[in-house]
Amino acid sequence: MTQRLPDAVWTRRADLAGLVAALGAGNARYVGGAVRDTLLGLAVTDIDLATPLTPDAVIARADAAGIRTVPTGIAHGTLTAVLPEGPVEITTLRCDLSTDGRHAEVAFQGDWHADAARRDFTINALYADPESHEITDYFGGLDDLAARRLRFIGDAHARIREDHLRILRYFRFQARFGSLPADREAETACAALAPMLKALSRERIASEILKLLGLPDPAPTVARMAALAVLDVILPEADPAPLGPLIAHEHSEHAAPDALRRLGAMLPADPVLVDQVAARLRLANAAKKRLAAIAARPRPGEEQEARALAYRLGAEAARDRLLIAGRSLAPLAGWTAPRFPLKGGDVVAAGIRAGPMVAQILQAVEARWIAEGFPPETRVRTLFEAALSGAGKG
Repeated sequence: MTQRLPDAVWTRRADLAGLVAALGAGNARYVGGAVRDTLLGLAVTDIDLATPLTPDAVIARADAAGIRTVPTGIAHGTLTAVLPEGPVEITTLRCDLSTDGRHAEVAFQGDWHADAARRDFTINALYADPESHEITDYFGGLDDLAARRLRFIGDAHARIREDHLRILRYFRFQARFGSLPADREAETACAALAPMLKALSRERIASEILKLLGLPDPAPTVARMAALAVLDVILPEADPAPLGPLIAHEHSEHAAPDALRRLGAMLPADPVLVDQVAARLRLANAAKKRLAAIAARPRPGEEQEARALAYRLGAEAARDRLLIAGRSLAPLAGWTAPRFPLKGGDVVAAGIRAGPMVAQILQAVEARWIAEGFPPETRVRTLFEAALSGAGKG
């Protein structure tokens, strides 16, 4: 029985139809995530076309139709068409001539089956005709999708040796689309070849880790990665145990999934070690700072009051700490941290000589103000007078 791609918003894009028409009849098929996600009823954000046309021919036909293209991956046959409703990637059908686990040398060719055979998973090798929406499935991807089964195309060991990153992609796709128990051949290959991940750039590893941790519930998959010793290769400092409780608490607090928060929960409460991990993963400075705030979390029972935490650390860091500790976010709902109304000039104007004493008085008054729940300025003035008296002024 022929299966067709369901109607979706993206399939009705006029600019996409214009691109397909420019390439010519039979010269384009939708492929990969757009087909897979539409079959699952999920939103589609990225659209990919496969074509037997060479990149030069694609550029010529797009130019003739007034469509601008950008050579985003020209060495591997990929161009991006810049369209009014969003970019579309166009990749020439290809086969691998050689691979080293990180890079591949490819040859362009016109065989759809050969193009499908070089892809990673069966559910990612589904093609759909833009006109008829008829789906072409060379390796049983439709059945696997229906069963929520993630399988490598062909021999799993061979697919991983071609591109080591496929180990991490396997676990990410397993967490998003698969079900347990997982495919035994795939898991066996991932476990056996996990040391190959050491050859990959830290940036690529970090990207996959964060994509995985940002999914709705990656806890079972991360636990499986630990059981198979894959996690030890890429993140030996991590403990997957806190992940499940954190995700459950996020759900109860209606907090959106957050990859950095979850990564921080898995890492020890050790700012020096966490800084080393963040540097190794080449994380951006903002991400490093956030992980450092999470790592500085106190031991259970020593946590600050929620609003005091938000005042001192900022709302985002406070939310991270509260969720990881299993505490409520309710005190922060609709609350904005107030501005401390006292300044150093006020202390000097009251007769305190500029110097360390000014900072000490400010800090003492601010600490009382926070402890009392941020009372109004009139109360701050009272606290200020008491601090001045204690310092010998009044």
